[in-house]
Amino acid sequence: MDSNQSPDTTDRIPAGYDQSAGDPPKSQLLKDKSFWGLAITQFLGAFNDNLYKQMMLLMALPGVAAAVKGGDRQGWATALFSLPFVLLSSYAGFLSDRYSKSSIIVICKFAEIGITLLAVLAFLFYGDLGDWGTWSVLLLMGVHSTFFGPGKYGILPELFQKKDAPRANGLILMSTFLAIILGVVLAGVIKDLLVIKNPDGTEDFSRLWIGSLVCTAVAVIGTVFSMMIRKTPPAQPNAKLVMADFVASEDVRKLFKRDKPLLIAIVVSSVFWLTGGIVMPVVNAIGKIQMGLTSDGAVSVLTGGLAIGIIVGAVCANLVLKQMKAATQVRLGLIIMIASMLILGFWLPGGKPMLGYAGSLLFLILAGIGAAVFVIPLQVFLQQRPPAEIKGRMIATMNFANFVGILLAGPLYQLFVEVSSGLGWPVSSVFWMMSLLLLPLALFYRLPND
Repeated sequence: MDSNQSPDTTDRIPAGYDQSAGDPPKSQLLKDKSFWGLAITQFLGAFNDNLYKQMMLLMALPGVAAAVKGGDRQGWATALFSLPFVLLSSYAGFLSDRYSKSSIIVICKFAEIGITLLAVLAFLFYGDLGDWGTWSVLLLMGVHSTFFGPGKYGILPELFQKKDAPRANGLILMSTFLAIILGVVLAGVIKDLLVIKNPDGTEDFSRLWIGSLVCTAVAVIGTVFSMMIRKTPPAQPNAKLVMADFVASEDVRKLFKRDKPLLIAIVVSSVFWLTGGIVMPVVNAIGKIQMGLTSDGAVSVLTGGLAIGIIVGAVCANLVLKQMKAATQVRLGLIIMIASMLILGFWLPGGKPMLGYAGSLLFLILAGIGAAVFVIPLQVFLQQRPPAEIKGRMIATMNFANFVGILLAGPLYQLFVEVSSGLGWPVSSVFWMMSLLLLPLALFYRLPND
């Protein structure tokens, strides 16, 4: 044994690890088929979620949907997707501790196939169902993601060494946001190719079933890869569900009482995702309304700039900044995000963004870099801090808090747009309001370094 390694095998051998079966040691991250199974499964799931969600956001922009003239409904679409996380996250966390997380991941992937087939039907019958069909599928995708989340994040410490956690999180975060880029951009391209523009200015969405069929194929492939993930035993097989657990389980509440830094980190994470929930509809509105872009593909490329930045930021967090203390990384990320948003908020006489298309894309990438530098150490802290036996419920509580933030982001976006309109300011000014949400974190929050 290497003298620099701890003799504590519990840090090196995952739960359920069977040396006689030839399972790869979890210290060899990139040689572990479970890592690749999880990373690809997450990649394809994020691709489908973001392709469909971006399609709904683009359809909700002013003058797009036949039923609504001049009303931006993106905030309400964001809130609808987030609602299941608020209502069901704690139950999903209970299930991820009560049963094998790897099994839950596989079950969720099979459910995804069914949901994407419903999306095909929703678009085929869009003329009869209207938004009721497509928004119902959006809600179901939120339900699916609610149950998928605690398993995919909670399983990381069960599969991989503690020392590999930042690298595993960074690589999966990079792959996730690459999927977001592809899903968001492809949503715009598909809409440009398949939507028929009517003479009266409305649009016919029925041909978008073809794009949903692509989502079904992706879901099938993701299901196959989910079966590569090493089987993990239940963390707490005798756990009992009580009604109080639908907000936060008793174990989690007790943990928060004795671990205030963990509770504060949950609140900080929620504020971050509240801000993140506002970003995508703001960028869509800037591209479509303020810049006057006619191509939904071009609008989606602009939105994808954030995800490009997060990939770059994940590399920086894992390589360039790996020797920096976690608390310093978090503060640096916040400063980068706030500075980028302040600059993105400026406009020229006439209302066009000061930076133009290319400049806005560049600073959106910079904002994404700041987001990754901020969120990776925070996410690692939230994964590693709780005891193993309640980690799934802790992740679910984190999801609950994050999606309370994203749920609030929907109406808050609508409010910010109304405020900017009332002041006679263009929609890019919403970036200034978002920066005010993050400013207290930069001034007062310090992530523990232990």
